[in-house]
Amino acid sequence: MNREPVSRELFDEVMVPNYAPGNIIPVRGEGSRVWDQEGREFVDLQGGIAVTSLGHCHPGLVGVLQEQAEKIWHLSNVMTNEPALRLAKTLCDQTFAERVFFANSGAEANEAAFKLARRYAWEHYGPEKNEIISFTNSFHGRTLFTVSVGGQPKYLEGFEPAPGGIHHAEFNNLDSVKALVFKEKTCAIVVEPIQGEGGVMPADPEFLKGLRQLCDDNNALLVFDEVQSGVGRTGHLYAYEMHNVVPDILTSAKGLGGGFPVAAMLTTAEAAKSLGVGTHGSTYGGNALACAVAQKVIDTVSQPEILKGVKARSDKLRKGMMDIGERYGVFSEVRGAGLLLGCVLTEKWQGKAKDFLNAGLDEGVMVLVAGANVVRLAPSLIIPESDIDEALERFEAAVKKLTA
Repeated sequence: MNREPVSRELFDEVMVPNYAPGNIIPVRGEGSRVWDQEGREFVDLQGGIAVTSLGHCHPGLVGVLQEQAEKIWHLSNVMTNEPALRLAKTLCDQTFAERVFFANSGAEANEAAFKLARRYAWEHYGPEKNEIISFTNSFHGRTLFTVSVGGQPKYLEGFEPAPGGIHHAEFNNLDSVKALVFKEKTCAIVVEPIQGEGGVMPADPEFLKGLRQLCDDNNALLVFDEVQSGVGRTGHLYAYEMHNVVPDILTSAKGLGGGFPVAAMLTTAEAAKSLGVGTHGSTYGGNALACAVAQKVIDTVSQPEILKGVKARSDKLRKGMMDIGERYGVFSEVRGAGLLLGCVLTEKWQGKAKDFLNAGLDEGVMVLVAGANVVRLAPSLIIPESDIDEALERFEAAVKKLTA
C-alpha cells in the first residue's frame, strides 16, 4: 500500500508538542546502523535510550515475533497465555524474584511497585506506614505518582498537587536517608542502581548496602528501579548482582523487549500476596506478542558470552570517549557501568550537551544526553567493535568541528 511521504514539519501539525524531535526521520535499522529518509547512515549509540538491547531488527527477535503473530496476539488477563508464563518462570529462575507482574512501560512497572509497597505496609503495619523515600535527580516515569517519586521538580511543575507521603534524600548520602526514615511511617526506599536521566550517576556499593540495612531495620521494602540499568546493560543481567544487594521489588522495562513495549515488576512471594485479585491490573500487561519477544531477549542476553562482551565493549567505548575528551578538553570523566555511560562535560562546556548530540548527527553518529552536562551512551549490547570504532571516528569529527 502506497502512502504519502511525511516530513518533520508534519509533527508540528499533528502531534502534541511535548517532544522536540530532531530533523531526521529514521526509516530503517539493521544492527547498530540506522538510515533516514534521505538514505543517510548513522551509527546508533542511543539504543532507543537503552531499549534496543540487541540492535535493530535482530533476526532472532523478528523470528519469534513473526512466529507468535501467527498464533495469538492478545487475550487480556481474564485468562493467561503461554509466553507470559514462560517469561515469568525464566525471570524467577534467573533472579531473586518469586513472582512477576507484567506491564507495558517502566512507568507502569514502577507504579505497580509503589502501589505494592504501600499495600504491603497497609496490610502488615497499618495505614500510617505509607511514606516512600526516593532521591534527588532520580527518574521513575511520567505518571503523576512516578513523577512525584522521581526527584526532578521540573517534571512535576504544573501538574500539582502531587501525591503525598513522598520524601527525597540525597543520592549516595546515607545520612540524609537516615534523617527521613521512621519505622512507623516509611514503607519503602526506591533507588536506581545507576541514575540514568540524572546524569548516569552510579550508586556507591556501600550506599546500597546501607539502604538494604535501613529497610531491614525499619520493616520497609527496598525497591530497585532497573528500568534503564537492567537486562544486561551493566554486564550483569540486573545491576543488583554487581553489588550483592538484593531488593524486595525490582522493575524492568526498556531493554526487556529489545524495542517491543513490555515491562515487569519482580518481587518476592511474600510481598506479592498484597496484590490479591482485583487490587491492580493492566489490559495489555502480559501480552503474548510482547512476552514472546522478551523471552528471546532474556534467553539471548543472559548468555555468559553476551554479558562478558558487554564489558569488553564498555572498556573500548569508555576509553575512546575519554581519549576524545582529553584531546579536545570536553570531558572530565566517563562514568557509569557496562554500556550505560555518561561523558561529563568540562566546566567550559557545561550546559551544552545537546550541542554534542546535534554535532554528532551531522557526522552520522547518534548519541544521547542526560541533562545539560552529560553526553549519554546506551548502544546495543552486541554492537560490533568495528561499529564502535566508526562511531568514535565520527564523534571525534563532530567534536573537532564543535570546538574549532
